[in-house]
Amino acid sequence: MAESEPALPSPMEQVLQDLRKACGKVWEDVDETALGRLSALYQRHHFERLWTSYEQVDELLIQLDTLVDDGLDPARYQPDAIRRVMQTATPHPKDLECSDIFVSHAYLSALGHLAQGRLPQERIEPVWRSPDSSSQKQAEARLLVIASEGLSQLEHAFNKARPALEQYQNLRKAYARLRSEPLPEHPQIPAGKTLRPGMSDPRVPSLRERLSADGYLQDEIVVPDAAENQYTPSLETALKAFQRRHSLQDDGVLGSCTLAALNATPHDRLEQLRVNLERFRWLAADIEPRSLLVDIAGGKVIFFRNNSPQWEARGQVGRDTRQTPSIKSSVTRLTLNPTWTVPPTILREDKLPRIRENLDYLAEHKLQVLDYQGAVLNPAAVDWDNPGRILLRQAAGPDNPLGRVVIRFANPYSIYLHDTPSQGLFARSQRAFSSGCVRVESVMQLINLLLTEAERERVARLLEAGKTYEFRPAEPTPILLAYWTAEADNTGEPRYRPDVYHRDPSLLAALQAADRGPKLPALPLSKPQ
Repeated sequence: MAESEPALPSPMEQVLQDLRKACGKVWEDVDETALGRLSALYQRHHFERLWTSYEQVDELLIQLDTLVDDGLDPARYQPDAIRRVMQTATPHPKDLECSDIFVSHAYLSALGHLAQGRLPQERIEPVWRSPDSSSQKQAEARLLVIASEGLSQLEHAFNKARPALEQYQNLRKAYARLRSEPLPEHPQIPAGKTLRPGMSDPRVPSLRERLSADGYLQDEIVVPDAAENQYTPSLETALKAFQRRHSLQDDGVLGSCTLAALNATPHDRLEQLRVNLERFRWLAADIEPRSLLVDIAGGKVIFFRNNSPQWEARGQVGRDTRQTPSIKSSVTRLTLNPTWTVPPTILREDKLPRIRENLDYLAEHKLQVLDYQGAVLNPAAVDWDNPGRILLRQAAGPDNPLGRVVIRFANPYSIYLHDTPSQGLFARSQRAFSSGCVRVESVMQLINLLLTEAERERVARLLEAGKTYEFRPAEPTPILLAYWTAEADNTGEPRYRPDVYHRDPSLLAALQAADRGPKLPALPLSKPQ
């Protein structure tokens, strides 16, 4: 019996095999990832047309309009061109296929930007990920499932792609509210000397007007002309409330950080929310149902269970010159009663200058000098101007900088979470003090959350024994160290924090450049023959 001829590709499959030739040069700049998504989506639907009714297209246009509340520009997805290509017939034989693919490209692009971010995170604010972290392939597979299943329920598809993370939903609500309101012009307060309660300063009327504009001074305050420049107790109370909402030290002192926050315009704040919507789109997939989250800019450590925050404590993170890096990994080990081996950067920049000034610094801080094989060296025999390969180590104990326990996870930076004897620094609103590692307040409460009941009892006994011990919990805990500078509560009330690592401007510039860049390919009415 003669073999049957292989089935010819369908018209849609033929077009997808050489999209640029079939549908025009407008597709030349479309990247391979987008082309791969298109082929995979149509393959799921046997290379049939996906957009077969005006009602379906109208619903897509409605959903594209909602992207404005995500800080995304609906115009980038060519809604006018979608309407045009779906309503205008041409004599070109591939017209239906090209138009259908164009709409699908807009649809997939919008869902991809919602689910994974408008910009590639690895180019702007990269995260180091351990090999066992979720892969990009998993994110792509999820996106295709959402897109495929959502063709008949487009609102559901957009909501499914949009991060379900509570922080994202709250921030989106805040952005939508602020965007829809008229943006008032706040008075700018001039720079000057630090203003403290009780002082008199010609900038006080501007400060009073600024705090009144945002509702921190609830009632109109009549100030006698003679006292209009006086920094009064009621004004101090209002400034403290402003400082708390902006994660500043609530001391009622008008210094440079508070002045910068007061002078940020409503438009600046809107852009700050937009920048952080993008960040939460990036990191949403990295926050697992049970996980540990380090909020770097906010100086907080949060434990999630069942996708909900269950515990939160203050943290101390790296200062600007020694930033805490963004990391996705898993907690696999606890060091109990740790010794502290001074990291190379701290040894070079902090310890060596002090030792050169006074050799007694070593004994005063209970630091032992070792070679790389662990042999103890005589400090007096070391050439401290050129010490070579040495280690400084501090024994376990109450003065050890790591406290009673270290929480360890794989990363190339020697970064970890740990206890600290420097408890007083937790009271500061800005807690960027460390050399990169994260100090955790009430760390034993966190340890208990990471362990089973039996493990808790054993760890308590080992800690009491006082010896250094490496303990491996039975269940690793995913951990994410991430950076963002704004969030909101469940009513959509935003809370801002200082951009301690100065990252907002570059991310905002990248988003603005993307908005100015090429839109999705707009198909011409007359396609190539």
